[in-house]
Amino acid sequence: MLSRMTGSYIDLYCERTGPEYWSEPVNALTNIGFLISAIAVTRIIYKVSRTRSFDGVHWLFNGLIYVIGIGSWLFHTHATRWAMLSDIIPIAIFILLYVWFALRRFAAAPRLVCLGCGAAVLGVATAVPALTGYGGGAYIAALVFMIATGGYLCFKRTNPGGSALLWAAAVFSASLLFRTLDIPVCTILGTGTHFVWHLLNAVVLFLVVRALILHGKRT
Repeated sequence: MLSRMTGSYIDLYCERTGPEYWSEPVNALTNIGFLISAIAVTRIIYKVSRTRSFDGVHWLFNGLIYVIGIGSWLFHTHATRWAMLSDIIPIAIFILLYVWFALRRFAAAPRLVCLGCGAAVLGVATAVPALTGYGGGAYIAALVFMIATGGYLCFKRTNPGGSALLWAAAVFSASLLFRTLDIPVCTILGTGTHFVWHLLNAVVLFLVVRALILHGKRT
């Protein structure tokens, strides 16, 4: 579902009933899940740093989880166009960077393959909303990537990160379901189900970044 402007604010989710800052309290507060996920990743990085050299990529993804949580908070409180951009841009950056580094560090893929897969993910993310009206094209592309890459790694048995990606894809599938059900169940559940999307996505981000930290190999 694409966003819609109502007056001076974006009315996109079931819970929002007006332009007020706290019109989406559950959606806003569940962004704490991303901060918990980011803190957990920070702890893992500190732990592995005792035996490994500094890796800026780990800290990059760790920082992006924090930024995603803050951006989502801003959107579910302000509900303006600039707040929406602060929500979706960090997510898009995370997805595209993860495609690159997952292929490089899990599968030692050539740069050309990484670029091609990144372009494919971006293409799907752009085409799905245009063709279907469903605004979650980037998430569909990310899900397909996780399943394909995780399945390949498990089939080849080249990297234990494959099973982690498949587990993350399973959680993400459930997360997408709750995101999609937000409006259809609105008449039954006043808060909608978007808040579950936040909580499950916090788990997904933790799983994929943890896998990159523990099983990714520098090329």
